[in-house]
Amino acid sequence: MYTLSQIKAPIKQHLKEFEKEFRLAMKSKVPLLNTITRYMVKRKGKQMRPIFVFLSAGLCGEISEKSKRAATLIELLHTATLVHDDVVDESHKRRGMFSLNALWGNKIAVLVGDFLLSRGMLKAVENQDYDLLQIVSDAVKKMSEGELLQIEKARKLDIKEEIYFEIIRKKTASLIASCCATGAASSGASKDQVEKFRVFGENIGIAFQIRDDIFDYMKSSNAEKPSGIDIKEKKMTLPLIYLLNKSSIAERRKIIYQIKNKSKNPEIVAEIINKVKEINGLAYADKIMSEYRLKSLDFLNDFPEGEYKTALIRLVNFTTDRSK
Repeated sequence: MYTLSQIKAPIKQHLKEFEKEFRLAMKSKVPLLNTITRYMVKRKGKQMRPIFVFLSAGLCGEISEKSKRAATLIELLHTATLVHDDVVDESHKRRGMFSLNALWGNKIAVLVGDFLLSRGMLKAVENQDYDLLQIVSDAVKKMSEGELLQIEKARKLDIKEEIYFEIIRKKTASLIASCCATGAASSGASKDQVEKFRVFGENIGIAFQIRDDIFDYMKSSNAEKPSGIDIKEKKMTLPLIYLLNKSSIAERRKIIYQIKNKSKNPEIVAEIINKVKEINGLAYADKIMSEYRLKSLDFLNDFPEGEYKTALIRLVNFTTDRSK
């Protein structure tokens, strides 16, 4: 499999310029805010979202200054959602570093997330990038709806497959969809083409999330047992939904009772994980993930050969073949 460095190669310079613009966008006249944003920049991840923006723009036409603004807008939004997620989940670590709420408290963390979100929106307005603003605003709405729908359904654990896909389409896939759509829009693509790129990104996002679901049932390189974190957090993922669908009414009730009341018990979690494996729940999830990946690759087949197409094909496979 190709490395992320190889995938980034055609847009290496654009990513460097994006990083400068992203840091400038986070600057403020408030010293505390600057201290916090400097800390956040140190936690730089894989830059998956900017990569999708630039490669989509390159495939559609030309990577422009607007493409860099699109990447910055998306990354500001993404960073804001991560900050807010840490507060909601009461998480004190992210990527091996302390979260903002762990260091500065919930109130400051929420306000920093609000600042980043508003900064991104203002940047779009200042440059009259109203098409980008519409795409990203729609993604924010969907992500919020997806999160709330998941919380609502987690109380009863009555998620069926169609509800599961609605949740991940909104909560996870909408952000990658907006990356590809804003990338296409920034290169001057038609509305029809922008929508096609949005669907392309959505399919990748769904495949990406299902891959995450599967990870929860697999041993990591530094652990003897699968983590089972999703089960402990009462999240209904595709392998678990498949198990419930294949179980008798009595067995289904038993599993739901265990998840509701005994999900902190390692033996119960291990028992559920084994049941998922025995009934081929992971193979089923992998099959569905592969179908969404194939949809994404089929879309790219319509474009002429070139470095951006090659990089996007590699990126699609990277996001769904990754080992963590």
